[in-house]
Amino acid sequence: MAAARRAGTGDPRAGFRRPAAEPGPAVPQGLIRAARKSGQLNLAGRNLSEVPQHVWRINLDTPEEAHQNLSFGAADRWWEQTDLTKLILASNKLQHLSEDVKLLPALTVLDVHDNELTSLPSALGQLENLQKLDVSHNKLESIPEELLQLSHLKSLLLQHNELSHLPGGFGQLVSLEELDVSNNHLTDIPTSFSLLVNLVRLNLGSNQLTNLPADISAMKSLKQLDCTKNYLETVPSKLATMASLEQLYLRKNKLRSLPEFPSCKLLKELHAGENQIEILNAENLKHLNSLSVLELRDNKIKSVPDEITLLQKLERLDLANNDISRLPYTLGNLPQLKFLALEGNPLRTIRRDLLQKGTQELLKYLRSKIQDDATNPNEEPPVTAMTLPSESRINMHAITSLKLLDYSEKQAAVIPEEMFNAVQSNPVATVNFSKNQLKEVPPRIVELKDSVCDVNLGFNKISSLSLELCMLHKLTHLDIRNNILTSLPEEMAALTRLQIINLSFNRFKVFPNVLYHIPALETILLSNNQVGSVDPLQLKKMDNLGTLDLQNNDLLQVPPELGNCENLRTLLLEGNPFRTPRAAILAKGTAAVLEYLRSRIPT
Repeated sequence: MAAARRAGTGDPRAGFRRPAAEPGPAVPQGLIRAARKSGQLNLAGRNLSEVPQHVWRINLDTPEEAHQNLSFGAADRWWEQTDLTKLILASNKLQHLSEDVKLLPALTVLDVHDNELTSLPSALGQLENLQKLDVSHNKLESIPEELLQLSHLKSLLLQHNELSHLPGGFGQLVSLEELDVSNNHLTDIPTSFSLLVNLVRLNLGSNQLTNLPADISAMKSLKQLDCTKNYLETVPSKLATMASLEQLYLRKNKLRSLPEFPSCKLLKELHAGENQIEILNAENLKHLNSLSVLELRDNKIKSVPDEITLLQKLERLDLANNDISRLPYTLGNLPQLKFLALEGNPLRTIRRDLLQKGTQELLKYLRSKIQDDATNPNEEPPVTAMTLPSESRINMHAITSLKLLDYSEKQAAVIPEEMFNAVQSNPVATVNFSKNQLKEVPPRIVELKDSVCDVNLGFNKISSLSLELCMLHKLTHLDIRNNILTSLPEEMAALTRLQIINLSFNRFKVFPNVLYHIPALETILLSNNQVGSVDPLQLKKMDNLGTLDLQNNDLLQVPPELGNCENLRTLLLEGNPFRTPRAAILAKGTAAVLEYLRSRIPT
């Protein structure tokens, strides 16, 4: 017996040999043999263009080693093999899946994400034990009706495909707990969704939905609903009856108002930024006893009701870039509030430098004003008696003393000539033309080139930057957020002193090449664009770059070499479609992300 075993160790590959005429298997027999014991087979990232037949037949065919003259220990008895329950085929080059998938009836997990599939085999409907199916990041245009027979399916991941509709009978998947159909081309949702009463997480983000069916409110178990980046103008009022809902994402839609939430007693997070919400009512807020995050940035909200102080569990309140002119001072009394964002609002009672000191200082100030209000309630003049900014004359004091040329929030299509005429020989350091309707950079800005160092053209309709702007050789700060820029001129390389540039909320699809050639840059803010890639080798040469914000772009992958940019103190990557680094790593902060990326650099 021992001799036979020793004979078997002479050539460790003896059991894997095939006739010479056949090409070698793409899947090593060692993996197959281990899978027969464990019931799990991971073939991710093996460049497979098709699944070898012996994988589908793993539980049918007699293993090769059984034909060899080998002795098996008790652990190797092939006839005691385990049925395959988990098959991972992710990150290959599969263009289709064979109907032979039905030969693996015990499968509970099938993962084929990140391939090139355009369709799925109808035989999937026969895998009656299947609990998790991941076909995300493929090119699927439709879902076979047979898939709806999978009555035990708990998780179905379909994000990042080419789906324009879902089968009407989708509600048959009654065991579903997680469904992700984000980043497709869906224009509506089957009404049968209302039957998915066990669904806990539903992601409908980045589709073309114009409305949600009211029946969605029948999903009594739903805790997380993500409708980010669609075309929703309203939310069904019935949504407010979803008693289990904890997280609701409505960002980047076309909402003009928020629904009321009488029954959402458990709602912890409400994200509704980047809409067209003008009014925040007491009715929107007063029932949300559990709310800890309220995100309403980049809307058109004009005032905040006093009832916001009923949200006693609120920890984060983001009201940046709205039209809020005054705040209830009682905000300062919210006991749990740790983060309050107010920048980009025309606040009359709070100085800008105070906004930059952080949340705790701001809350302290608001609390101090509550006392003032009690002793002198008429301190603040009524809003109606104030001169509106658009009616105010040129502020010569600002020009001469503050070196500030300010014509902001006028909704003006052009800057009046008299603004530039008023400058005369005064050295202007700061220009603020934000929140207008400008379609181009005012040409006369070049007259300020010997003194201006800070220019704000944010919230306009500028589609390209002029050469005049590129001549402001003392410029250190440039804010052109919320415009419609798609590129930057190469002549911007002449701005050799530029330290901070804000390009967020534009329409860049590629990282502007000229930025790599401005060595003084310390901060690049490029969030909320459609940037698909960055060049880590060029970024590494930027010795002064400490902050790079690429949140909410279209990065499908993060180049590992970015980890070599060790000068970066802040690297923000959340909200992109890449899969690695995972959210857990991003949450650890920049140093951890850079270290992780360095560990992935091929050696």
